[in-house]
Amino acid sequence: MLEKTNVKVLDKVVVRFSGDSGDGMQLAGNIFTNISAGVGNQVSTFPDYPAEIRAPQGSLSGVSGFQVSVGQSVHTPGDSCDVLIAMNPAALKQNVKFLKPGGVIIVDIDSFKEADLKKAQFATNNPFEELGIKAQVVEVPVTSLTKAALAESGLDAKSILKCRNIFALGLVCWLFDRPLDAALRHLQKKFAKKPAVYEANAKVIEAGYNYGNNIHASVSTYRIESDEPRPGTYTDINGNTATAWGLIMASEKAGRPLFLGSYPITPATDILHELAKRKDLGVKAIQMEDEIAGVCSAIGASFAGNLAVTSTSGPGLALKSEGIGLAVMAELPLVVIDVQRGGPSTGLPTKTEQTDLFQALYGRNGESPLAVVAAATPTDCFTMAFEAARIAVEHMTPVILLTDAFIGNGSSAWRIPEADEFPAIKVPYVTPEQLNAGWRPYQRDEKSKVRRWAIPGTEGAAHRLGGLEKDFNTGAISTDPVNHEKMVNTRREKIARIADDIPALEVLGNPDADTLLIGWGGTYGHLRTATETLNAEGTPTAFAHFRYINPLPANALDTIRRYRRVIVAELNTGMFADYLQAKLPGIEILRINKIQGQPFQVSEIVEQTKNLIATK
Repeated sequence: MLEKTNVKVLDKVVVRFSGDSGDGMQLAGNIFTNISAGVGNQVSTFPDYPAEIRAPQGSLSGVSGFQVSVGQSVHTPGDSCDVLIAMNPAALKQNVKFLKPGGVIIVDIDSFKEADLKKAQFATNNPFEELGIKAQVVEVPVTSLTKAALAESGLDAKSILKCRNIFALGLVCWLFDRPLDAALRHLQKKFAKKPAVYEANAKVIEAGYNYGNNIHASVSTYRIESDEPRPGTYTDINGNTATAWGLIMASEKAGRPLFLGSYPITPATDILHELAKRKDLGVKAIQMEDEIAGVCSAIGASFAGNLAVTSTSGPGLALKSEGIGLAVMAELPLVVIDVQRGGPSTGLPTKTEQTDLFQALYGRNGESPLAVVAAATPTDCFTMAFEAARIAVEHMTPVILLTDAFIGNGSSAWRIPEADEFPAIKVPYVTPEQLNAGWRPYQRDEKSKVRRWAIPGTEGAAHRLGGLEKDFNTGAISTDPVNHEKMVNTRREKIARIADDIPALEVLGNPDADTLLIGWGGTYGHLRTATETLNAEGTPTAFAHFRYINPLPANALDTIRRYRRVIVAELNTGMFADYLQAKLPGIEILRINKIQGQPFQVSEIVEQTKNLIATK
């Protein structure tokens, strides 16, 4: 009877793994996430990396965290966790604030010696009392049990200690009834080239699972409800990997080879890593010597007929700005991916923000209009990478795709799409008829204002492009002032007409609400959940989320005008709100802003929305 009363049935549950940056919390969290996705749960993750490359062991500044929410209707990693795994006192101290009242804390009690407590700046030898913890605390001798399990493994002491995270993972798998065989498959894949390490981790994860069985009466266990999944093949995928795969899909649908010219930068480097693995699909991924070389190599590849991409974060986008202006002037398709992080300058490399919006919209000299889109979730990075490539090619323009550290590093369960679920990309090649009629490089489609793409080597299509202004008719260099104004207005109009080729803005939530909550990019999950919470609590709220920013969807401004109260929530000081305000004179745009290097919490949005409604 006792075991049954300790089982909690939840529609979703949040787990936070925490420890030193070398304790393998990201690996344990990722495996747990993959297993949960495999059994039909929706998942959303938040890897919370320390800013220091390797802080002193056991110190407060070196704590690494990984939070994951699994279950039904999951849109965020959760404001707070049901279960906290703390591998040392510093991890406990830094993360206990995220624990729900009445939750469970699992600690490696072997790491709570007096010296460990001093490193974490505890004043007493009772950290649980000192922190005022009121939760189910499970003191597990993780280190001792790991050593015992591997006593005859032949591994050295350092290698044995590296397996502590997998013991903790085994215990968590027991706690949430996760299948061990799925965890073992992930470990086998991870350590495929190190069979001895795999065997050790396989033994340890079983030891952790079995330990959970032995203490089942002393801690609550959980059963998590699952949605009925749509038939298909599912995987757990992070935003950077999804971005890379979306570009590969676009390359296939356009029939053009994919080229990435890039320079490593946190948190965008994984896109380069993933595409570098895909030589089997014809991908050319080159690590260039700097950011400027990255964008310039991509521009050259675009001129040569490739689907050309360069990836970066905020500081790199600044360095690429002159090159992007060249692509605007040459009217070449180019995808620029900016995985945003905290700034300015080097700023907060491992933390998330939405502070590059104005740089994406305006950060070039002269009149340099281009398309700007933003992904909403880790899995949406696939769709929006495809869309960025489609728009770039079909409209012959650079496109900036904004993601951020939260969704770039975070992951969700993703159904791998079939090829026919995405449309063919219509490449505007110059035609033989146009060539025979005396084609010039800046002749345009009258409706879309798009010029034709002449791939070098096409007979009769010899031409020059460059950074100097060109004559509207002949394509020759021109300094005529009237011609320059005409070309500026034409390039601007070409971008504006993309609005006819993107989806209309959708509104979710209460259809009778007079308050509209607006977001863009990677804040989607938090704002959608906040909207659901507000409506459930009796505060009628509608919600609109923007993935297409320049141009805006054709119905966007008219949609916003229907609401008496408009609130924009974003992780900056109000850039998108200012952008909309300029287009909506006479309508007051209210703001919810956060610039702490951390994603929103749903509770923050709910509270601030209620406050704004009460005062406006």
